[in-house]
Amino acid sequence: MRSILATLRNEHDQLRALFEQMNATTDRAEKTRLELLQKIEAALVPHAKWEELVFYPALKSRASHEQKLLWATAMQEHRAVEQSVLPDLKACEPTSREFAGSAKVMGELIDHHAKEEERDIFAVMRELFTAQELANMDEQYEEWKASGMGEGVALHAKIKTGIASIFRSPGSPG
Repeated sequence: MRSILATLRNEHDQLRALFEQMNATTDRAEKTRLELLQKIEAALVPHAKWEELVFYPALKSRASHEQKLLWATAMQEHRAVEQSVLPDLKACEPTSREFAGSAKVMGELIDHHAKEEERDIFAVMRELFTAQELANMDEQYEEWKASGMGEGVALHAKIKTGIASIFRSPGSPG
């Protein structure tokens, strides 16, 4: 039976692989870095937005007081990447050490977040939701990603991040 947890884990693995490729580039690999950043953003944004709009609210709706800390932590980690780390990365010249450093930090944050999510949130989701409900969420996610709504939400997030990057001073925090 399909499960949203398996789909999200596979997407985490894809992101980890993209960041490994990014970390293996040299400062001269401008085209490769830009292509990888585009792939990372294309994989990350719909994933994160769906979690924020559907997956995490489902968790929160059934979670105990203690379990809601997982929801709050995950939301803040998403916020940090979207509003700070990704705009900083996009503000950097792809051939710079600042770009390499920002990409490394973003990859580490994504990996940390994914590990916590897979260990803690997935365990709670298995406890709070039936296998059929998790399968239904997976179907909803697939449909959402293919829909105009999913594409629109992802485009809106990319535009916000792009605008935020314009107001960044490359190489320095926000």
